[in-house]
Parts: sequence; C-alpha cells; structure tokens
Amino acid sequence: MVTDVHVTVWDDRSGGGAATPALFVHNIFTWGDDPEYGFAGQRPLTADRPLLLMDRRGYGDSPDTARSDFEVDAEDVVGLLGTGAHLVGHGNGGVVALLAAARRPDLVRSLALIQPSAFTAATDRPLVAALLDRVRGLTPTVTDDATPERFLRESTESVGLPVPEPTPRRLRAVATSMRERPIWEAEIPLAAIQGAGVPVLVVCGTWEDAPAAYREHVGLPLIEVAESLTDSLGARLVRMPGYYPHTQRPADVNAALREFWGGVTGVS
Repeated sequence: MVTDVHVTVWDDRSGGGAATPALFVHNIFTWGDDPEYGFAGQRPLTADRPLLLMDRRGYGDSPDTARSDFEVDAEDVVGLLGTGAHLVGHGNGGVVALLAAARRPDLVRSLALIQPSAFTAATDRPLVAALLDRVRGLTPTVTDDATPERFLRESTESVGLPVPEPTPRRLRAVATSMRERPIWEAEIPLAAIQGAGVPVLVVCGTWEDAPAAYREHVGLPLIEVAESLTDSLGARLVRMPGYYPHTQRPADVNAALREFWGGVTGVS
C-alpha cells in the first residue's frame, strides 16, 4: 500500500488461501469503521475476505488536511488497491470510488456504490438538475463563526434527523466536511469505467420512511443518481427499505455484496 492515509484492516477468516480484499470509502461526517455512518456493520464480510476501511484525509485517524478533495482521495484509493481489490463507496465516497475506478480500472475487480453523490453524472434527471441549480446558486453557508457542533446540529435537525453525539472524533469529521470541496465540481469519466468492463453494483434505499425534508431534498435526487448510473454503467441496481442502507440494513447490504462479489468472473 502506498498512501499517507489510515486504513483499518479487518480479516476474520479462519482458514488460509488468497481472497481479493474489499476497500471501502466513506461519506461525510464519518470515518471507515464508524458505527453511526460508516462501515462497522460490514464486519461480517471479513469471514470471506480482508476488508480495508480507509479514513479519508481529515477523517478518523488520517492526517489533517486544509481542504478535503475528492481528486486527492481518489489518488489515495488508487494507492490502496494493490494488485487489485473490490471497491465500495458510499455518498461522497462513492464519487471518490468512481474517480479511482476511472483512473485505474485494471485494479478494480468490481465497483459497488451505495447511494453515491454523483450528481454531475446524472444531470439529465430533473430532480438532480434542480438540485444542482439550487446549490450552485447559493452563497457559501459555512460562515467564519460556524462551529462544527453547530453545523452538525443544523445539518441534521434541519431535515428531521437525530443529532449524533458530538464527540471530538465526530466534530473533527464535521469540520473536515465543512471544508470539503463541493461534490458538484466532480467530473466523472464514466466511459472509462464502462469501456473497461468493470462490474458495477448500485445500492439504493427506497426512502419511504425517511423524514420528509430529507427525502425531498436529498433522497429523491439520490434515487435518480442511482437509476442513472445503473443505466450508464450497465450496473445491477438493488433497492431496499430505508435511507441509509449499510447501517440500517447491514445484513441485506452484506448479502448483496457477497452475491455480487461471488459472481465476478475469475476473481476470488
């Protein structure tokens, strides 16, 4: 592995033998093995293969960064792919995973996207287009006097979500998210992934039980992104109840990943 970021490595296999590792890339406000928003619920998958849970720069145990940037994160992911890995990304981490897969598709054995924030790859969808018009027309909402604790509270309460405990680790992740490069600046070369024949799985919640404001402003555009990427990449789309699939329904997500990885030709 050639990278400066921290990686949590889980490997609970009882026997020997080679198995292709799976590399996970997290969203905002979180880190790799976070039980609240991260991939703690995917630990049972380590019975089959090693899991590499990357902490993006400024998150978890990775070093600080002046500004989190999906392009830099994508380079970090490439440095962690080794001789090849299954790649999984959630939210903004899904955009990072897409960018990394486009750069080195030869090292990506498969690509699984959990509600990726790849809005710029789905601009032909009406709700996505409306969201992009709205956010691009806004002035920056993070003021000099905004604290991570206040930002965390307002970001969750404003859409009807519970506020996570404001631990120092959480607040550091929020502070990094406040400075993160806007995801709508990402230019995602889908053709490089499609042309390389990388198998793709897209996981998306149905959002029926989400708070109304969260569903309207976030969920419905994310559903359009999932559907658009499924069409563009010839992916398999798995829908399941809820709005945070890998934490709300970890057993279902894990089953979908196991089945997906098991069907990748020529890869253990």
